[in-house]
Amino acid sequence: MNMLLETKGLTAFYGDFQALFGIDFTIGAGETVAMIGANGAGKSTFLRALTGLHRTSGQDIFFDGQAIGGMAADRIHKMGLAMVPEGRRLFASLTVEENLRIGASGRRFGGWTVEQIYDLFPELLAKRKNLGTALSGGQQQMVAIGRALMSNPRLLLCDEISLGLAPKVIKNIYKSVPLIRETGTALLLVEQDVSQALAVADRVYCFMEGRVSLTGTPATLTRDQIAKAYFGIGDAA
Repeated sequence: MNMLLETKGLTAFYGDFQALFGIDFTIGAGETVAMIGANGAGKSTFLRALTGLHRTSGQDIFFDGQAIGGMAADRIHKMGLAMVPEGRRLFASLTVEENLRIGASGRRFGGWTVEQIYDLFPELLAKRKNLGTALSGGQQQMVAIGRALMSNPRLLLCDEISLGLAPKVIKNIYKSVPLIRETGTALLLVEQDVSQALAVADRVYCFMEGRVSLTGTPATLTRDQIAKAYFGIGDAA
């Protein structure tokens, strides 16, 4: 497998507070990796570091072999990293289709079009002229994913896409993951919903207190191992 993104001893600080401690991480081209962990484990900070929203030292993040740590966020985006942010963050004054099209700013060459987003999420087609924030939470999440895909990313970073959604809606959202993978896009799914993450991932990283506490494949990790790595406890009930 060709290595797409790698971090080597990645650290991150907020002033004097250290949020990440020596993170070693890899994701290959076309791979789906899940990142799990409790609130405050450092998952969102990790994504912000990858996308240039949180500056790092410069030689700790590599994308397609090129050092991107410390690089400006817009430049990283044009290289092929796109993020679906926690909370969706749609533009309140724009329609569904306008929100999608704004994602094409600075896009790479590739196949994702507005029409293909509607094929991926058919229920958005009838809502295309509605304001994005007038939709249900699940539909807003579809728009946020579609907006990120419009840049034709090589790696799609998804931050808590199931947050606040009903189980049925989450399952509907996650049906898009295999379809996105078929285009060759790699996915990094940051999740608190452990079962959902394990169901779609090739590999899993668990974060606890800014460190990697466990990594492996869904098939080889036990429930007790995950509970200990996630919460710092063993013998899950």
